[in-house]
Amino acid sequence: MFLGTYTPKLDAKGRFFLPAKFREGLTEGLVITMQQERCLAIYPREVFAQKAATVLEAPSTVARVRAMQRMLAASASDEVPDAQGRLTIPPQLRSYASLETEIAVVGAIDRVEVWNKEAWETYSAEQEAAFAEMNEEIFPL
Repeated sequence: MFLGTYTPKLDAKGRFFLPAKFREGLTEGLVITMQQERCLAIYPREVFAQKAATVLEAPSTVARVRAMQRMLAASASDEVPDAQGRLTIPPQLRSYASLETEIAVVGAIDRVEVWNKEAWETYSAEQEAAFAEMNEEIFPL
């Protein structure tokens, strides 16, 4: 599982150091792709393959399904962290998520998300009140 929030810096080549707690789950390779809310999702390869299989099960005769399949696959980049634990984010994905030097790397259980730091702070602040009000209707406990 990927848990926690970290704020590494993105260098001029579009690289950042993966937080040490995330490296073990991603050393065998990963897939970076676009995620909703203009952030990026980093999945271990096997988890991405499971997600892709789920998307493939949906009927491609539905326009929204085709759009999801296209956007998910077209934006995906198969990567391997370097020996120092650095990961390079391709330019088109950096552009999609408005990534500059200041980023937030967020554990999201089955994936790691990479956000523009300011966007993450805004999103997180907006969601805190809603989170505090969540009840058993959403997640029965």
